[in-house]
Amino acid sequence: MNPLPPGSVIGILGGGQLGRMLAVAAAQLGYRCHIYAPDKASVAADVAARFTCAQDDDIEALGKFADGCDVITFEFENVPVASLNATAGRTSLHPPVGALDIAQNRIAEKNFARTHGGTTAPFAEVTDSASLDKAIDDIGAPAILKTIRMGYDGKGQSRIKPGDDLAVHWDAVGHQPCVAEGFVEFIHEFSVILVRGQDGAVRYWDTPHNVHEDGILAKSLLPAPGQIIEQEKAARALAAKMAEAMDYVGVLTCEFFATADGPVFNEMAPRVHNSGHWTIEGAITSQFENHIRAICGLPLGDTGLAADKVEMTNLIGGNTDEWQALLTDPANHLHLYGKTESRPGRKMGHVTKLFF
Repeated sequence: MNPLPPGSVIGILGGGQLGRMLAVAAAQLGYRCHIYAPDKASVAADVAARFTCAQDDDIEALGKFADGCDVITFEFENVPVASLNATAGRTSLHPPVGALDIAQNRIAEKNFARTHGGTTAPFAEVTDSASLDKAIDDIGAPAILKTIRMGYDGKGQSRIKPGDDLAVHWDAVGHQPCVAEGFVEFIHEFSVILVRGQDGAVRYWDTPHNVHEDGILAKSLLPAPGQIIEQEKAARALAAKMAEAMDYVGVLTCEFFATADGPVFNEMAPRVHNSGHWTIEGAITSQFENHIRAICGLPLGDTGLAADKVEMTNLIGGNTDEWQALLTDPANHLHLYGKTESRPGRKMGHVTKLFF
């Protein structure tokens, strides 16, 4: 393992707020970032040394981008795997393409978790209206229909209630291949956030209690309630097994439901994650800095808490209009992502508060 020296170029696929915060963390360690994204309005490019605006399936542009980078990572897991495979061998890529491939397919993701001893919600693959009928007969309702690929923050989903006309839900997802999931009776939602170095070393951040509203993360709170802490060991063990099996390097987030029967795996994100934004001020080393350390071959930083209690609140849609009021509390750490258009459901920033 040869650490990348300061001045090296880190390529980041994706131009959103996660890329923005990765670029800031990289700059603090002396690295230069090159953003690759299809949208000219890239908030990550605003804080990076270079920006290539091109489509994710533009193999020629991706090749030139790869040739100019010492390592590549991504902030968005819907980059086409075929495009990344076409640039294989031109430079290092962390996390590996295999992790992206699994995370992009909800069926593969759930089967992968089960293979390594995890428990998931009951589920069935849906490819047409007939298989949807059978899936609901098998797993029952209420249930949720999710597109197998793409979709996040509640997008690409339709909630099925007992007695619903299933044709309406099949229309709602655009007749795309889906997974039908049975509902899980849970006490809390939480995430395991780990970082794995190139030498296989693994460190975990404290487990946040996540609160969602309308399918979007609203708050992450620490310390988590006792019911989550009791299930933390088993959830961490599963996440570590999955990371090792993928030969993973970087930050990996696995989301869970805390239930009466133990942790139920929901999904994984092969990247830094919204539920880890609190780590910028709330941990000794943030998820963003440790991701950069990992992909560059540096020693991992301390993931311990920096306060007795931490509260991170997402600023969604018009909530950013409150930025001046938020700053009147000197304990608030405000992060605005530089997005010019505020619309319902769009993450515009977050605020973290520490308690001692």
